[in-house]
This record gives sequence, structure tokens and C-alpha cells, in this order.
Amino acid sequence: MERSAEIGSSIFVKGEITAREDLVISGRVEGTVAVFGHTLTVNAGAEVLADLQARAISVSGKVLGALAADARIELSPNADVEGELKAPVLLVQEGAVFQGTAETTRAAGRPNLQLAS
Repeated sequence: MERSAEIGSSIFVKGEITAREDLVISGRVEGTVAVFGHTLTVNAGAEVLADLQARAISVSGKVLGALAADARIELSPNADVEGELKAPVLLVQEGAVFQGTAETTRAAGRPNLQLAS
């Protein structure tokens, strides 16, 4: 069983974070976070002032920034998000707070439909 990397609740990071494995944020992050091909989780109690990019993003904490995912973005009942969401699937659970814009995009590898002529 593979473990996720974690930024613990007492850790403050300012700058650019890149990862090629699942990442869990429980502390405070300011800057940018890019998780290539894996899942990014923002736990309850975490504070993130950053643009986030990952295959999938799950938020239970507080985020201010742009979130972009290749597969899905999920906001749990405890999430407090302000910014821009872009993903093929957007899931906002009852109780989540979201202010900003949301856009669904095409999943990678999914063909565009065209009218027959």
C-alpha cells in the first residue's frame, strides 16, 4: 500500500511545490502546488493560498486560488473555497462554501462530438 506525502498541520510552506505522488496538505501553503498524475487533498483545518493543479483535487479545508484538475474536483461539506474551478467533473457537497467561477472541461482522451454531414 502506497502512502501519500503530507504537509503536516504545523508546517508552513511558501513557494512552489511539485510532486509526482499523492499529496495531502494539512498545514498552511502559499504559492503554487502542482501534483502531476496524482491526487491532491486539502484536509480540514488546512489553509491554502495557492493555485492548485492535479489529476484530482479533494478539498475539506480553506483554499483561495485557482484549482485545475484533469479528472475531478470535490468540495466536501467543510470546504471553504474562493477562486476558479476547472475540471471535467465538479462535485460540491451540501455544506461546502464556494465563491468564484466554475467551468467543466473535457476529460483527457475524450473525443469531441461532431454533427454528421
